[in-house]
Amino acid sequence: MTQRTDTPPTWDERTQLATFLDYARDTARAKCQGVSAGDARKAPLPSSPLMTLCGLISHLRWVEYYWFQVMFLGEEPAGPLTEATDDDPDPEMRTAVDIPLPRLLAEYEEQSARYRRLVSDHDLNSTAKRPVSDGRHVDLRWVILHLIEETSRHNGHLDVVRELVDGQTGA
Repeated sequence: MTQRTDTPPTWDERTQLATFLDYARDTARAKCQGVSAGDARKAPLPSSPLMTLCGLISHLRWVEYYWFQVMFLGEEPAGPLTEATDDDPDPEMRTAVDIPLPRLLAEYEEQSARYRRLVSDHDLNSTAKRPVSDGRHVDLRWVILHLIEETSRHNGHLDVVRELVDGQTGA
């Protein structure tokens, strides 16, 4: 079972933000433990054909990539993000059913480790290289808070999908 905590070892702002983001990440991983390969690819919600455990983990991975590397650092998009269109806005969810869940989880964890270093190496007041849709440049603190919100929201989706595909609840 994934060990997780929402209690930081120290009470400074950076540690609290990093702890809550890691807690949300760890919760997402915990919700996938023990699921079969077939169930990880099932989309049990008729109105959401991309919402699979694989798709949600892939989405979380690429959302973090987008906010840390594309928006904050100003890098060019890569991977499935380059395939996004108005008709297919989330290709990382569609293509994830062809990738084994353990690989998706490993990639997500490897990337999380890189972003932990990024967060520790930058001031929370550092601004993103790219502006958000209204033209403002958010700071690293906002990026972390946004990712906590995004990951936590999708943890609710992981809850529902997991219960529908194999009856597992909790985590």
